[in-house]
Amino acid sequence: SLDLARHAERLGYRRYWLAEHHNMPGIASAATSVVIAHVAGGTRTIRVGAGGIMLPNHSPLVIAEQFGTLNALHPGRIDLGLGRAPGTDMGTARALRRNLEAGADSFPQDVVELMGYFQAAEDGQRIRAVPGEGEQVPIWILGSSLYGAQLAAMLGLPYVFASHFAPAELDHALEIYRSRFQSSK
Repeated sequence: SLDLARHAERLGYRRYWLAEHHNMPGIASAATSVVIAHVAGGTRTIRVGAGGIMLPNHSPLVIAEQFGTLNALHPGRIDLGLGRAPGTDMGTARALRRNLEAGADSFPQDVVELMGYFQAAEDGQRIRAVPGEGEQVPIWILGSSLYGAQLAAMLGLPYVFASHFAPAELDHALEIYRSRFQSSK
């Protein structure tokens, strides 16, 4: 991954993203934030990010801390793409999540919670992402369905559509995203 990222950087690419996959021999990306740290540390200018973190597999607080740390170490070079798919087979997903139902259903709330951890703390706030709080980590919503387009538009976040999974839905997803987009700033 590092050699490929360095090559992409030399060619002038601006972003290099790594995906989260579990229990897949030959794909070393189960610890996505660790691989991102390695790649960011071995490159100079290219943005390095998650394409993506499957948020239902993780606590929003832990992801805020991990990506806050990455951004503190590599300021302005870290991206955080979020998906709601398992990133693995269902047996492994069960081992990761413990409760398969709660994970995907709470995705919108988990994204909002994660976004909150990157904001400045409010008076009396007891749970904080340190580091993470106040870090400017761009969050992207990743998806291969209309659901992701709607969520990204509602939250005013950038959206990446996986057209290689659902090419027939690409135009409809983009239309939904554009027509329903609400600025988050």
